[in-house]
Amino acid sequence: MPDHPASREPELLTITEAAELLRAPVATLRYWRHLGTGPRSFRLGRRVLYRHDDLRSWIDAQHGQVAPGPRGRQ
Repeated sequence: MPDHPASREPELLTITEAAELLRAPVATLRYWRHLGTGPRSFRLGRRVLYRHDDLRSWIDAQHGQVAPGPRGRQ
């Protein structure tokens, strides 16, 4: 199968699509964007977009910050 350059480019998601992926309300993503604490995003014209790779990296980073619960490791 040939390797197409377009297949290597990260997928761009709208704020609604990113919210669905994160299972969070769009308003939460907007708030995180305002605070500068959420996943990396950028504006393209009037649209806020997220790279799929940036969302995955942010999810992985959040997972690494989770402290063990009161029960400890199971």
